[in-house]
Amino acid sequence: MKILAIAGSNSDTSINRQLVTYATTLFENAEIEIVDMNYFEMPIYKHQREVENGVPRQAIDFASKIDGADVLLVSLSEHNGTYSTAFKNVFDWTSRIKQRAVWNEKPMLLMATAPGGRGGLGVLEAAEKRFPLHGGNIVDTFTLPFFNDNFDKENQKISNAEKDSELREKIAKISALETILEK
Repeated sequence: MKILAIAGSNSDTSINRQLVTYATTLFENAEIEIVDMNYFEMPIYKHQREVENGVPRQAIDFASKIDGADVLLVSLSEHNGTYSTAFKNVFDWTSRIKQRAVWNEKPMLLMATAPGGRGGLGVLEAAEKRFPLHGGNIVDTFTLPFFNDNFDKENQKISNAEKDSELREKIAKISALETILEK
């Protein structure tokens, strides 16, 4: 099984990158690739730019990574209740690739975390509504509230036993798709 892990943040200290990286460690016998949103920096989407220059290579590369995966783990950072600008721009440009749905119907575990008690619930709700319109096959969702209290930064794992167990159950559900994907 090929897992593509995406942290929807361009922060060098992204807590969503820490969460999605930890989630990848819960898979057995999987090929893992963790993408850095910084690699996909491009001009802010503007129709005139698209007309004049086409879709940037970075958006095409991002789409290729999605296409090469069997399963997507996407952990979104929340900025003012929705996606980070870095993620939204990549999403916007990728949506402009002709004859393509952004997520290409790949099974996805959609996640979010934040320092506060909602744990990125706003961005998770926005993505749950939007992604299926762009080929998002959301198998399950996970949110980790109070990141600084529930994540052991030194050992890079969830320290809250209940939340860790919840994530492990969701990873098991995604892992069970392997037999379906092989058919």
